[in-house]
Amino acid sequence: MSTRRPWLLPLAPLYGAALTMKRRLFQLGWFKRNRLKSPVISVGSVSAGGAGKTPMVLLLARILRQRGYAVRILTRGYKRSSEITSRVEPFDDAAWQGDEPVLLAQRSGVPVFAGADRYQAGVMAEHDEPSEKLVVHLLDDGFQHRKLARDVDIVLLTQADVEDTLLPAGNLREPLTAIAEADVVVLREEEAASLRSVVAGLSGDKRAPAIWVIRRSLSLGEAGAVALPTKPFAFCGIARPENFMKMLAAQGYEPTDTMIFPDHHAYDEGDIRRLIERARQVEANGFVTTEKDAVKLTPILHDHLQAVGTIVVARLGVELLDEQESLSQLVTMVGRLDRRRH
Repeated sequence: MSTRRPWLLPLAPLYGAALTMKRRLFQLGWFKRNRLKSPVISVGSVSAGGAGKTPMVLLLARILRQRGYAVRILTRGYKRSSEITSRVEPFDDAAWQGDEPVLLAQRSGVPVFAGADRYQAGVMAEHDEPSEKLVVHLLDDGFQHRKLARDVDIVLLTQADVEDTLLPAGNLREPLTAIAEADVVVLREEEAASLRSVVAGLSGDKRAPAIWVIRRSLSLGEAGAVALPTKPFAFCGIARPENFMKMLAAQGYEPTDTMIFPDHHAYDEGDIRRLIERARQVEANGFVTTEKDAVKLTPILHDHLQAVGTIVVARLGVELLDEQESLSQLVTMVGRLDRRRH
């Protein structure tokens, strides 16, 4: 069991009990769930971050669009400065709208709406972006957002989650038993063999959720656009930075040094000065960082970093190992939901 803050371990059972009570009250109808006109597919996890939800949302947006659905992404935008619900544009300020919403707007090719109240974001999406096609809402990081009724719950599970413990001692926002509520559980290819039995065990007497397996890959910069730095300095501010470093190493791209910032860190001039100073100390000739970090670099900050060398943006992508079967299951769920509404 991974305990990040062991001194808070006595509080974890209290947190778990509160979650169980809240979940039960929603099930009994004591707390209201708002329902949108169109189907809602939630992509979430049991952990506070690092499971890979954003690449999964991007994958689903792409394959659903290819099959004729009108996709709308609804997201909270964790740590966004804006307190209003609004449509997110690719050129928006990541500090204002949040790094993940801006990244989703840049990469998905579909309308993205951000707000603390995901139901209001959905209402705005249905009003501002009507379509003659079947509209499907993708709810980013929605497993804990029970105020909005979900029609399909897709939950990512990792080995790190299984070895973790509940907040505030660990990084889990839900007990692992919550997996039993999912319609689909997504596992990483390298962990699938060991986690299949875990999912079956967590389901208990309930029908086990469908299992999808994904393969992750890291692409470094735009193909052929620029030469990669031979001595890169790596930096990031994500939930599980060790995964980023391992994936770089797996590609044989070893940084000369690294600097880790808190998850969703907002970069400022002081951060850039420290990065440049450290990079020059180790004689680095460029930087490598993640997409989520890159969207938070203003043009000025980006230009300052280029004094050291090229900035390589590592893009994390995922693919379903059995895309046809997985999509068939999802389309069946969505089609059933559409008939139910009519």
